[in-house]
Amino acid sequence: MIQISRYHSRSRMLNKLIRIFTNPVHVISALALIFLVYMVAFPIGQILLETFQEDGRGGAASVGLTAANWVNVLSGSISQPLFYKPLLHSLSIGLTVSILSFLLGGSLAWLVMRTDFRYKKSITMLAILPYMLPSWVMAFAWMSIFKNDRIGGGQGLFYSLFQFSPPDWLAYGFLPIVLTMTLNYFTFFFLLLSVALGAVNASLEESARILGASSARTIRKITLPLLIPAISSGFILTFSKALGSFSVPAFLGLPTKYYTIATMLHSSIQNRMIQEAYVLCIVLLMVCALLIFFNQKAIGKRRSFATITGKDTRKHLYSLKKWHKPITWIVLGFMGAVSALPLAVLTLQTFMMSNSQFSLDQFTLHFWIGESNPAIASGEVGVLKNDALFSAIGNSLKIAFIAASIAALMGLLFGYIVSKRRNRLDGRTIEQLSYLPYLIPGIAFSAIYLSMFATPSWFMPSLYGTITLIILICIVNELPIATRSGASTMHQIGGELEEAAYVQGANWGRRFTRIMLPLSKKTLFTMFLLLFISVIKELDLIILLITPENGTLPTLMFKYAESGFQQYANALMLIIVGIILITYFIASKLGKIDFTKGIGG
Repeated sequence: MIQISRYHSRSRMLNKLIRIFTNPVHVISALALIFLVYMVAFPIGQILLETFQEDGRGGAASVGLTAANWVNVLSGSISQPLFYKPLLHSLSIGLTVSILSFLLGGSLAWLVMRTDFRYKKSITMLAILPYMLPSWVMAFAWMSIFKNDRIGGGQGLFYSLFQFSPPDWLAYGFLPIVLTMTLNYFTFFFLLLSVALGAVNASLEESARILGASSARTIRKITLPLLIPAISSGFILTFSKALGSFSVPAFLGLPTKYYTIATMLHSSIQNRMIQEAYVLCIVLLMVCALLIFFNQKAIGKRRSFATITGKDTRKHLYSLKKWHKPITWIVLGFMGAVSALPLAVLTLQTFMMSNSQFSLDQFTLHFWIGESNPAIASGEVGVLKNDALFSAIGNSLKIAFIAASIAALMGLLFGYIVSKRRNRLDGRTIEQLSYLPYLIPGIAFSAIYLSMFATPSWFMPSLYGTITLIILICIVNELPIATRSGASTMHQIGGELEEAAYVQGANWGRRFTRIMLPLSKKTLFTMFLLLFISVIKELDLIILLITPENGTLPTLMFKYAESGFQQYANALMLIIVGIILITYFIASKLGKIDFTKGIGG
């Protein structure tokens, strides 16, 4: 009897293990963890190890481990200019940009989704236009307008119009960095809050009003709590992007020696202070990890955010009444100024022989179709006659399409695991690991990947100099927004829909493809479009991985800008925007994407 009992016990344990290892959710979760550990956690471990290397070279050349690098950064003679002052600047920028982005993006999302405002599509297109531009191009636009004589190359449009040189605080430093980043990053809040507002069942608010609650109380007690996941996601994405941004602080901060952690990290790498640079990188990781921890504590206490159910969702639109006309003029004027004006200035500059003089006698088509002239830009031909342009377009499209497609699908699967197993260790781990790439400055992440894949390692071949490596790092880098968007959508799909299919005998694959995927189809298309835009304009992340054979439009644009050929750089920027607009048009037709309804709309 004892032997029979042991046999049955072993049999039950074996069957339990078989069910665990054949459960699709467990399999996807395990594969996700393996991928994230190797592609995210391992590079971070490499960065951390570098901070304890004794000599300036690291790796195999090191002769031992030491904490001297940490001591030097945190309490050495250079700690104030190297660490504390840049950290204060970075935190100030990140917090201010997040708050302003929330106010701007949240206000626009409410106006589009919950009021009878008439020009919703126009506002939405104007709102996403800055996202289509690289953030450092917005910095170029600011410099084209407010540049003063602190650095060479003439002054900007402001001086041309008013014959008055802008002060340093307006041309460079904290204010322009915050404003240009806000105009680039508020789209995160706009899109995330738009989908959240569109998914809220209006019957909940209607019930509160029937019971006598005022509009303000209804918003505070009903609507706002349902928006907390989207708000927290937008805040984390915006804060970490602003905290680790290099390009904008470099162009608008360095002329007045206004350093952030990211620009100081880049400077340290250039000065061969590799270990100190990685110490700064780890500090950025720790700050953002603390933010994620507190966010997860707040969100984890909520039992459910399901607002998409089997019941119909009615929409209640607030009437603007007498305020409709003034709000329309104010909003359209403001959005036109912040969205269209920078693009117009940069476009105008491509037709000016001098990048600091805007007049008819300076008009030229040389930077578009001109032949080689040694007297202009060292003999560079117009961008449309440059063979490197068409190679860069091909590489950019290939990288962006493949990376965005794979990252969007992975984000949806990861989001499913995070939403369904958010109270389990694997769900929480996947959520944290998938977000970490946004916390690593692009330059540091690129350097680690370059080192990792320079030679074959484990089951991975050498990928140095290949487009595959660029695609891979872009996929990993875009997982945070893909996973957050996927999880946000999965949180809002009521569990009773999948449970009903399970009761009817549908397996997981059938449930996912027939229920979860159709409800998430528009989110998938929208994620693809957002990730495509993000990848095709990427610069910081891939600048160290580019070779002459696999150059992209942003790297060619940066090459022109670095050489001082601003008109050529602006022309390439317009080509990038044109490609993005064409892709948006095709995606909107195929996927029926409507950004006036946010992600998944």
